[in-house]
Amino acid sequence: MPLVDFKQLPDDARVWVFGSDKPLNAQQRARLLAIVDEYLAQWKAHGSPLTSAREWTEDRFLTIGVDQRTEGASGCSIDALFRTLQQLERELGVSLVGGGNVFYRTRNGDVNAVDREEFFGLAERGAITRHTPVFDTTVMTVGDWRTRFEGPAEGSWHSQLLPAKA
Repeated sequence: MPLVDFKQLPDDARVWVFGSDKPLNAQQRARLLAIVDEYLAQWKAHGSPLTSAREWTEDRFLTIGVDQRTEGASGCSIDALFRTLQQLERELGVSLVGGGNVFYRTRNGDVNAVDREEFFGLAERGAITRHTPVFDTTVMTVGDWRTRFEGPAEGSWHSQLLPAKA
């Protein structure tokens, strides 16, 4: 049973969050998830199947989790996952793996991706405050993903990008 529902993963399962620089349309999303599901269904480390799951949220975030209680992902198996996603990036015309983007929720509820400099500039102009919901793509466990993935900027590493007056 290598591929499970994301809700079945324990809080201590390892996660990787990949944020798309732009929302995916229905066709792009279907292609991405089909390839990811196919990959996860056969994902192995040192010949042993990995109990894994994925979650797609906000039309931007792919979260992949591995229950390390059964078998942990190896460096080679993680590299293979990243290569698969990099191939999909080219096909879909989006950036998932590159990182560097800061994700936040706008006042109208949309999710935007900007670089750190632009995030700081938006905060200086008052468009982003310490209360603005942000997404922490650096969370490392399912428990953290469930409790801290989205939250106010003041409670995240994003606070380092806010000017003193924000």
